[in-house]
Amino acid sequence: MATLGTTRTLTVLQTSDVHGSIYPFSYADHAPREIGIAKLASLIKKEREKSEHLLLIDSGDLIQGTPLAYHHARICPEKPNPMIRCLNQLGYDAAVLGNHEFNYGMPFLQKAIAESRFSWFSANLTDSTGNPFFGDAYWIKHFPSGLKVGVLGLTTAYIPNWEHPEHIAGICFHDPVQTARKWVPVLREQEKVDIVVVAYHGGLEKDEKTGEATEALTKENQGYELCEAVEGIDVLLTGHQHRKLAATICGVSVVQPGHEGRALGKVMLTLQACETGWEVVDKQAQLVSVEGVEPDPDIIELAAEYEGQTQMWLDQPIGYIEGDMRIVDSMAVRLKEHPFIEWINRVQMEVSGAAISNTALFDNASAGLPESVTMRDIVSNYIYPNTLKVLRVTGQDIKDALEQSAAYFALDENGQIVVSPDFLYPKPQHYNYDMWEGICYQIHVAKPIGHRIVGLTYDGMPLDREAKYEVVMNHYRAGGGGNYAMFQGKPVVREITTEVAELLAAYMLEHGALQAKVNHNWSVVIE
Repeated sequence: MATLGTTRTLTVLQTSDVHGSIYPFSYADHAPREIGIAKLASLIKKEREKSEHLLLIDSGDLIQGTPLAYHHARICPEKPNPMIRCLNQLGYDAAVLGNHEFNYGMPFLQKAIAESRFSWFSANLTDSTGNPFFGDAYWIKHFPSGLKVGVLGLTTAYIPNWEHPEHIAGICFHDPVQTARKWVPVLREQEKVDIVVVAYHGGLEKDEKTGEATEALTKENQGYELCEAVEGIDVLLTGHQHRKLAATICGVSVVQPGHEGRALGKVMLTLQACETGWEVVDKQAQLVSVEGVEPDPDIIELAAEYEGQTQMWLDQPIGYIEGDMRIVDSMAVRLKEHPFIEWINRVQMEVSGAAISNTALFDNASAGLPESVTMRDIVSNYIYPNTLKVLRVTGQDIKDALEQSAAYFALDENGQIVVSPDFLYPKPQHYNYDMWEGICYQIHVAKPIGHRIVGLTYDGMPLDREAKYEVVMNHYRAGGGGNYAMFQGKPVVREITTEVAELLAAYMLEHGALQAKVNHNWSVVIE
């Protein structure tokens, strides 16, 4: 037992939503990027050198998300999981299940867990008897100084709305807040821990500063409620939303380190020895960016074989284009239907069963598809790790969404169509202009914003504003992202949890050759 009044520092480090990212470059074009476990590893090693008490935790969505992770899961799953090998080498203490841990099925997940030299847990994921499905509800670390830290794992309970039922068979998903109310007192009163850390694969449903609601009350994210409603939590490690934040909510230190390994979450607690153990006298939460950090050579070497095989796979032809799907003018693609956009929408409709679809040309650097297509061409055009949702919406919702997209355009002093400054500043938002399939419409740019959509029809008839329609779109848009509030809280008919880039590649492999064609169901005009 330490002398009364003695002080110590506990450093809690967190990664989350790494999504299979190890190397600091783009798989589309090899351009350097400030991401990845290799860069995080350098930060983690520096923290170990200067920290007497250190806890290292991952908050989920680890094993899925890059071509390397996909290649391992689908092409050579018998090998040790590369992400697990990285975390083992870095000496992680524990990890929490994220929703994307289930994407490749339970056997794949169980194999990854078996290979881990650290604990996996989520207290609110149980079997039918109420026992934690994955290991224990919590994990305790004992330090030589006598400091005792309890870590409770929680996972968003919204997973059954997204995941294939066979991937989560036998798992009961309980409310994280109710679960924390059960287990935090156990850690405090029975286990007598000095510090309680909650590692939650979920985010905040309210603004961390004002407490105002920031999303529909779906219970997908309950981080703010955990801080408000559960006593006894010192640190809350969040994730899932891919946000970068460090805050204090109701006295709880909260961090979320973005995604793809862009930053390391860090909470430093100053502790003082007291008669009952250790008490917190100060807390500081921060994010440590990987920008400018040299990647750790040990991690680079560890994953080199996986990376080499992935790069060879990316450069293998997967199909051919009959016609022209190349993009030479991104603005032209958004003014008049292009074969590449039509193809994406058609794939989304086929895999989802929806009769209507929307998608965007995400980046002006997109080159479209050459005559001979490789997997690298797919990921260089579809640059986001989106999955798909089918929403049930009204005809009025569709009209409102089209008007929101139509606001992308403006007229310059010469009367020519240009991109509205609202979609360029403070950052380009080309990804927030959607193009639709399954309906017909025109955008009249000279008309006032909110009144630009004309000739809106479905199946040859005017779109019924009161009728319900099933529309497939990426999960970002389905959640209202990009100021599409008309989609927030709408019923989710089904979700396709395979990433769209994978869906596009699978479609091309199945069909071999694709015809570049359009049906001219929409256009953008001035008058």
